[in-house]
Amino acid sequence: MEVDQLILFVFVSCLSSRFAGAYDPVDPNGNIIINWDFQSIENVYTVMVSIHNHQLYRHIEQPGWRLSWRWAGDEIIWGMTGAEATEQGDCHRIRGATRPHCCEKQPVIVDLPPGTPYNNQVANCCRGGVLSSLTQNNRTSTAAFQMVVGSFKHVSYHDGARGPALPSRFGIGVPGYSCSNATKVNATSESEKPELPAGDGEAISPVFRCTDHMCPVRVHWHVKISYREYWRVKVTITNYNLVKNYSNWNLVVQHPNLRSLTQLFSFNYQPLIQYGTVNNTGIFWGIQYYNEMLLQDGNVQTEMILRKDKGDFTFSGGWAFPRRVYFDGHECVMPPPDQYPLLPNRGLDSRISVAQWLLMASSCLLSLSIFLIV
Repeated sequence: MEVDQLILFVFVSCLSSRFAGAYDPVDPNGNIIINWDFQSIENVYTVMVSIHNHQLYRHIEQPGWRLSWRWAGDEIIWGMTGAEATEQGDCHRIRGATRPHCCEKQPVIVDLPPGTPYNNQVANCCRGGVLSSLTQNNRTSTAAFQMVVGSFKHVSYHDGARGPALPSRFGIGVPGYSCSNATKVNATSESEKPELPAGDGEAISPVFRCTDHMCPVRVHWHVKISYREYWRVKVTITNYNLVKNYSNWNLVVQHPNLRSLTQLFSFNYQPLIQYGTVNNTGIFWGIQYYNEMLLQDGNVQTEMILRKDKGDFTFSGGWAFPRRVYFDGHECVMPPPDQYPLLPNRGLDSRISVAQWLLMASSCLLSLSIFLIV
């Protein structure tokens, strides 16, 4: 007879971004591609700009992407559809009734919000700068906008002229956060949550419910049951930020037994196989219209059943816990291996009474709280 056992709680606090802007062993080929497509080449030409997020698990959330470049010559943006420049710049040299959209040498472009009038939209625009990861949704991982570009000097590109030059110094800023700039509050009810209005295209300063770690997210990995042939894990993601929802969140876990994942509840899942046939990393994300958004001061959770791989399965040495955990592309802080408690290394034996097993389990009832201090 098999009885549920409470074996261990492990708390993993997020967030850091160890691999930001560098080689990522979980997604070694991940990148963001910017296409610059000339649709016409005249004195005033039209260009379609598209941004493609080819990262398997990292996505761009609010306040959204910001794209910048430096013009090669004296170009100006006469008009823009599907996005807008943050500053118009100095356009005093332009004569006439029509004013340019932007005269900056190095413009900064942002996406338009949802609900933008249809006549100012192009395909894949107007999501407030949010781009999903390639794994979660390859349709919403792309953004686009259209520009009409001219020159102060009205240079002609006819009669064999080399045409407009591509701009340089492209850069896209994506949002980031840490535990160091959080506001600490003691909130025990909905009525006590602070109301902080969003700035104009700026990120809201995080306000966290008072905890000892003061980080926005905690991942709770709970080894719940050890059967004879399988084991069950419960994973809970808790959002301690009182003014932020995590839309289209994702969780990446690296564990050697994920290749034997048998059943999963309440989350989507896909393996991230980047090195031949090595299958030890996977991405979890919410189900559409159900739990794809991690609400302020709320949580989402799942349970999974994994088959015990004969020959290499063990609960010793911290084997039951992930090697790496990422939430929304940020690496969580894990305890060092020597801090993992020891666990029983076999399933429930029916010859041992329930009381004896509870006594044994209570000796292993430990918890680890790992905090990110930045």
